[in-house]
Formats: sequence, C-alpha cells, structure tokens
Amino acid sequence: MHLIADWFKRHFSNPEVVFLAIVLIAVFTVILVFGDVLGPVLASIVIAYLLEGIVKVLERNRIPRLIAVILVFSIFLLALTVVMFWLLPLLSSQLTQLAQDIPSYLTRGQGALLQLPTRYPEVISAEQVNDIIRLLRLELTTWGQKVVTFSLSSVLGLITLLLYLILMPILVFFFLKDKKKIVSWLLHYMPSDYKLAQSVWQEVDGQIANYIRGKFWEILIVWAVCFFTFSYFGLQYAMLLGLLVGLSVLIPYVGAAVVTVPVYLIAWFQFGWSTEFIYVAVAYLIIQALDGNVLVPILFSEVVNLHPVAIITAILIFGGIWGILGVFFAIPLATLVQAVLRSWPKGEKSASAPSP
Repeated sequence: MHLIADWFKRHFSNPEVVFLAIVLIAVFTVILVFGDVLGPVLASIVIAYLLEGIVKVLERNRIPRLIAVILVFSIFLLALTVVMFWLLPLLSSQLTQLAQDIPSYLTRGQGALLQLPTRYPEVISAEQVNDIIRLLRLELTTWGQKVVTFSLSSVLGLITLLLYLILMPILVFFFLKDKKKIVSWLLHYMPSDYKLAQSVWQEVDGQIANYIRGKFWEILIVWAVCFFTFSYFGLQYAMLLGLLVGLSVLIPYVGAAVVTVPVYLIAWFQFGWSTEFIYVAVAYLIIQALDGNVLVPILFSEVVNLHPVAIITAILIFGGIWGILGVFFAIPLATLVQAVLRSWPKGEKSASAPSP
C-alpha cells in the first residue's frame, strides 16, 4: 500500500498532471458513450482537419481566411457531388456484377480444387478438398444471410446517410470558418496554468493533422494508380479493386496482405495461368513496393515513427473499441499516448531512509 501511495504522490502531486488526466478520461468517456450519436461531428472534424491544410496554404498566399474557406469548401462540395452521382453508382454497378459472377467463379474454383488430389496426391486428399468446399459453401451461406439482413435495414441506412449528407457539410463549413472562435471558447474553460496539456496538444495536433492528410493522399494516389493499372490490363472491376487497395493502407502490414487475395483471385478467374495474370500480379507487387518504400516516407516524413509492435497493438485495441474508425485513428491515438508519456513529469523518487 505504501508503494502505491508513494507512486501516486510522485506522479499526481502536480495540478497540471491531474488536469491532463481528467481531460483525457473525459474525452475518451464521451467518445465511448456518445460515439454513435456524435458520429457526424467526429467525421466533420476529420474532414475539417483535412481541409485546414489547404486553407492555411491559401492564407500564406495572403488570401483572407473567409475567402479561403469558401473556396476550399466549394471544392469539397464539388468532390462530394462527384462521389455521390458518379463514383457510388459506378462502384454499385461493379459490385452487383461481381455478385452475379460469384457462382461461375465458385464453379471454376471447385473444379480446380477437385483436380488437386489427382495432381498432388501426396500433399492433399479428396476428403480434404471436400472439407474445404463444404467450409466455403458454409461461409458463403453466412455471407448471403448477412447481405439479406443488410438489405432489410437499407431503409434505415439510407435515412442515416441522408442525415450525414445534410449535417456534415454544414458542420465542416463552420469548423473551418469559426475555428478560432471554437478554440477560444474551449480555452475559456481551461485553468490558468495548463502548460502540460498545451504541450501535449501541440504535438498531437500536428501529428494527427499530418497523419490524416497523409493517409488521404496515400489512399487517393494508390487508388488512382491501381485503377489505371488494372484498366490498362483489362482487369474487371478495376474501380472497385482499386478502391479496396487504396483503403487497405488504413491497416498497416495487414491491409495489403488481405486485399491481395481478391485482386489475385479475380485476375486468375479472368485470365487463368496466362501472361496477363503475371502482368497484373507483377504490376500489383510493384505498386505495393512503391507505396511502402517511396510514397509513405514522403507523405509521413513528419509523423512520429512508432514501433511495429506498438502499431499492431494500437490497431487491435482501438479497432476492437471503435471498429473501422478505431483502425483509422489507431496510429494518431498511439501517438497521443506516446506524447502523453513523453510529456508526463517524471516524479523524483523519495530518498531512501538512512541506514541505522
């Protein structure tokens, strides 16, 4: 008990430390309890973070902030319109076509699996192949049931989507326009001495902003390169597969490995063991290599490097708590933890009692 009291006294005797701990606990509690309700607000903050960088560039070129905000917000609305009326219908069309082609793919895949015991009897048996086919059918049945459940709740999802489309642009505009007022209002309720919290926030603010903008450009660049590459080789569902590869960068290490499976499977079903399949496979590997070794160092040069173990642990923890959003913010949240630990005052241990 004495050790616990001594540790608590050393680390929480500073009022700034107590205030920082209260703020962190309050923020995480609000997100955990009201995360679903505040979804549009949190998403709008992310988009405002993304657009703030462009606003600052225009401000550095002596453009008044209000005009810069209006210009950037107009571009955002134009991009949102393109997504709603061009991209989403195209993705929906390709996804529908893929769902229609799945039975033929399964037939070809089953035929290829049934040939394995004949070609490699010492590696796999007919019973094992039948077990694999039975497991695949079970998984597909479960997936079909989920699709039916999703379709039954599509009306509620459509209402939620419309609500997001109305609220989010309004919130994004006011987050950009009244950023200084909002920050000043928050600072009004801060204690007079909050240097520790301010130092942590300044570091985390820069890291999160750089990470969000860097991830956005990485997704966009990888998506575009994959789309044009797949289209050049005539691969089906080029836009859908390009989007999957682009979104896979949200999950370091794991995302690229997982998305490789559908890319190679669809290429194999379409081209078979041919030269076209080899071209697609090699081009995809080149894109992944350039992304990891060229694009990521350029976009994230200002982001604090974290150990791979810390990144994977953060993905598992925050992804389990908040799902996809937790996966996206795993690295910024890990950076927040790192910044707090770095800025946390190191209390001096009490001097040991002199020996008799």
